[in-house]
Amino acid sequence: MKQRPHSPASQAADHHDQLKRLARVRGQVDGISRMIEQDRYCVDILVQLRAVHAALRKVEEQILRGHVEHCVAGALKAPDPADGRGKLDELFEVLSRYGGT
Repeated sequence: MKQRPHSPASQAADHHDQLKRLARVRGQVDGISRMIEQDRYCVDILVQLRAVHAALRKVEEQILRGHVEHCVAGALKAPDPADGRGKLDELFEVLSRYGGT
């Protein structure tokens, strides 16, 4: 994946919070693996899988929010209008991928 330049340090703090969330998700996934190994009831496993999906959606939402609030908003305030247009185009491209989810 192509790496892009970061925005202000405040966004790094937001990403740090998401690392905590992802560590919890990792624990949930490990728990689901144990449930499968223990041949637990399918519905119980499905409930836990839905919880992981919801947790990942929350991480995704927070990262998207931070990107819009920091990267896109900053680019729109930049002296060169092309910077803002480029960030908006990038955002629309990312959002277009959400159609299949």
